[in-house]
Amino acid sequence: MPTFVYMTRCDGCGHCVDICPSNIMHIDTTYRRAYNIEPSMCWECYSCVKACPQNAIDCRGYADFAPMGHSVRVLREPEKGTISWKIKFRNGHEKNFESPIRTTPWGSIKSASEYAAPNPDAFKSQELAHEPEALNIDKLPALTPDQLKQGVV
Repeated sequence: MPTFVYMTRCDGCGHCVDICPSNIMHIDTTYRRAYNIEPSMCWECYSCVKACPQNAIDCRGYADFAPMGHSVRVLREPEKGTISWKIKFRNGHEKNFESPIRTTPWGSIKSASEYAAPNPDAFKSQELAHEPEALNIDKLPALTPDQLKQGVV
């Protein structure tokens, strides 16, 4: 579901531009509003949606649950530390999702370049680089090779 910007809500703050991992959110030089320059290249990470303080960014729904031209409404509530998604299915049913949002100050988390390069053994692990320490945990829960062979119960 690629993102799009409601120009009347956008104030051009640039949070979406700063956080977009695929660098497709830009600020229009004439109108000083954000826009997605290449929707087909959107990673659908919704970082821009979560970062927008004006709730100006929505995402287009796929045809399996939203009619053409429909958007999935997103509500960012920093006071509660949540982001909620309301999806209305074609049969009329509504489904609400609520997820926590990052509430740490901008720039307070180390960038990838500030971490040491992973060692060769790290490439054999199920963990992402620096995952346990970045999450402030000792170890991630993981299945052993024997449990993987058993399949999901």
